[in-house]
Amino acid sequence: MPLAESVARRLRSPDYDRWMGNAAATGYCSRPVRLVGSSTTLHGPTGEVLADYASSREPDGLTFTRCGNRRATRCASCSHEYKGDTWHMIMAGAAGGMKNVPEAVATHPMVFLTLTAPSFGAVHSTATDRRAGECEHGMPRACRCGHGDADAQRGDAVCADCYDYAGQVVWQYHAPELWRRFTISLRRELAHSLGVSQREASTMVRVQFAKVAEFQRRGVVHFHAIIRLDGVDPVEPFPPAPSFITTGHLVEAIGVSVKKTRVVVAPIQGDDTYRELRWGSQFDARAIVRRDGLDGSLSDRAVAAYIAKYATKATDDLEPASGGRDHIQRIKNTVRHLARFADPKGPYAQLHKWDGMLGFRGHFSTKSRRYSVTLGALRGARRAWRLNSLLDKTKQTDAVAADEILVVGSWAYAGMGWLTDGDKALATEAANAAREWRKQRAHDRNMPPNERSTT
Repeated sequence: MPLAESVARRLRSPDYDRWMGNAAATGYCSRPVRLVGSSTTLHGPTGEVLADYASSREPDGLTFTRCGNRRATRCASCSHEYKGDTWHMIMAGAAGGMKNVPEAVATHPMVFLTLTAPSFGAVHSTATDRRAGECEHGMPRACRCGHGDADAQRGDAVCADCYDYAGQVVWQYHAPELWRRFTISLRRELAHSLGVSQREASTMVRVQFAKVAEFQRRGVVHFHAIIRLDGVDPVEPFPPAPSFITTGHLVEAIGVSVKKTRVVVAPIQGDDTYRELRWGSQFDARAIVRRDGLDGSLSDRAVAAYIAKYATKATDDLEPASGGRDHIQRIKNTVRHLARFADPKGPYAQLHKWDGMLGFRGHFSTKSRRYSVTLGALRGARRAWRLNSLLDKTKQTDAVAADEILVVGSWAYAGMGWLTDGDKALATEAANAAREWRKQRAHDRNMPPNERSTT
C-alpha cells in the first residue's frame, strides 16, 4: 500500500485518537514491541478489581510498548529516556540534592577520569608527523595529512597491513576485566597513599564510581568515569570521607594504578603469545569542584552532563552503512575470523556475539553499588507514578496504598515495529514535533518573559 494511502487510512479511522494516545504512551518509539494479552489490577488485601485491560479492545487488537534501545540511531525516543535516566543517576552522585542523595556528596573528594587504549598502529589524525619514516609496505609510520575534525578519514589506519587488528580486538574483549583490575588496584594504592593497610583503609573510606564507554574514531573504546571517595558508616548511605583524606590522595592513587594495572590473557587462534594488556599512556584525572564551571574549572554538573551524553552517543563507526569505512569493517572481519576458529571451551568462545560492538563485551554504563540511585529505581518510580495515576482515576487514592496493588497479566509477543509504514510515519512526525517542542521550552526557560514563544 502506498505511504500516502496508509497514512490517510489511519487518519480517517474512527479510533485514530485512541491509536495516537497509545503511540504517545510509548514516547513515539521508533520500533515498539507489539503485544497481545490482558492484565487485571487488584487490591491485594481484599481482592477487589480496580481495573482490567485487554489488547483486544485496542485499535488493531494490539498493545505497544517501548523497545528500550539506548542507541539514538535505533530509537531516538528510548535513547532520550535512557539518557535522562543516566543523567539523573550520574548527576545525583556528582552533585547530590536529588533522588534521595544529599547535597553533601558534592563536597566529597571527586575526580573525573578518562582512560584510553594503547596504540595498535598509526591512524589518520589532526596531528601531523612529517619526520616519521616509512614502514615495510612503503606507507608512512605516522599521519602526514593534517586532517580536520570532520574529515571522514580521521581514525583510519595509515597502513592497514601494519595495524594490529587482532591485538585491538583482544584488548577490546578484555577491557571490562582491565577496568575491574584497575578498581582493585585503586583501593590498594589509595591505602598506600594514606599510609595504612588495605584492611584499615576499608574501615575508613570507600571508592564509588560511575563509568561510561565511548568509541573513538579508530574503533576502540575508552572510558570516562567519576570516581568519588565516601566514608564508612553502617547507617548513613553517603557518609563523608574523613577530613584528612583529600582529592590529592585520590589523584595520586589513580595515577599509580593506571600505570600498574595489567591483565595477561590467553593466546588467540594461530598465536602462542600470552598478551599483557594495559591502559594507554594518555589518561587524564582532574578534580571535580562544586561550581558552575564558568571560570574554567571542572564542575559537577558539567561532568555529569558530559558523561550522560556519552552513555547514549551513537557512532556511525559501529553501524556503518553500505560502503562504510574500511577500517571499521576490517575490525569486524577480524572479530568474525577469530571467533570462527576460537576454542568452544576457551576464553574467546563468546567472541562471535560481539562483532557488532567490535569485540567490546562490556556495558556502556556501569556504576558501583553505592554511587547513587539505580536505573531500576528510576524505572520503578515511573511504575509507581502510573499506579498512583490509576488510583486517582478510580478515585481510590485514599483507600488503597500503592504497595497494596497487585497486577496480574498474561501477554504474548506479536512482533516488532509499527503495523504499517503509515503508522510509522505518523509516529515519527509526532516524535519530531515533540522534540521541537522540548527544544523550544528549554530555549524559553533562558529567555526574558517578553521574548518567550507563545506557541
